[in-house]
Amino acid sequence: MTRRRAATLLPALVALLLVGLVAGHAQAAGYRYWSFWERDGDRWVYATQGPSTTRPSDGTVQGFRFAVSEDSGDATRPRGTADFPTICADTPAQDGRKRVGLVIDFGTAKDSPSGETPPALRTACALVSPDATTAEALAAVAKPLRYDTHALLCAISGYPRQGCGDPVAEAKKPPATEQRDSSGSSDSSADSDGSDDGPAVGLWAGVAAVAVLGGAAVWQARRRRHAR
Repeated sequence: MTRRRAATLLPALVALLLVGLVAGHAQAAGYRYWSFWERDGDRWVYATQGPSTTRPSDGTVQGFRFAVSEDSGDATRPRGTADFPTICADTPAQDGRKRVGLVIDFGTAKDSPSGETPPALRTACALVSPDATTAEALAAVAKPLRYDTHALLCAISGYPRQGCGDPVAEAKKPPATEQRDSSGSSDSSADSDGSDDGPAVGLWAGVAAVAVLGGAAVWQARRRRHAR
């Protein structure tokens, strides 16, 4: 490889790397869906089963939150700190029935589908049979529900009207005032990963690596010319 060819190839390699890295970043998508949570003391825990298979015991509080997230690791928790005595204060216990407290958080306008407005957060106390699932408890207080063919919960009380776990171009993070810690209280700290401040570190590291390789190629070409 001559010095001129190496110098010509270097910008091409850098351009290819940039295209590949930027394309990979653009393909990263979040999903707009209802996440399912269980109340553990004063904190929300992401449920390990779906609502159609979970059978909560009497006195349980469970929650649903509609939002955009990439996966369960960054899913947005239901807001509020309502506990079972508060949610079911007006629903007396009955023999042969159980009470399940539900928190239904329809999310914010930022995460809503185009043309839709999220209803206000609500709580409900479902009085159901002892063997009822969470899905059955939800159906008792928040119809209509909508599921897809894979039993994924798509809509609660008709919200949203369409779609089910739809991908979005970029996962939307709630603003600092919407970030919630595990207890449901507000967390005023903003994200500090710097992802919105410019190109990712990995991108520039890749460009630097290509530049080093291109420089090495030029050096090798010079060395061969002087050896002749």
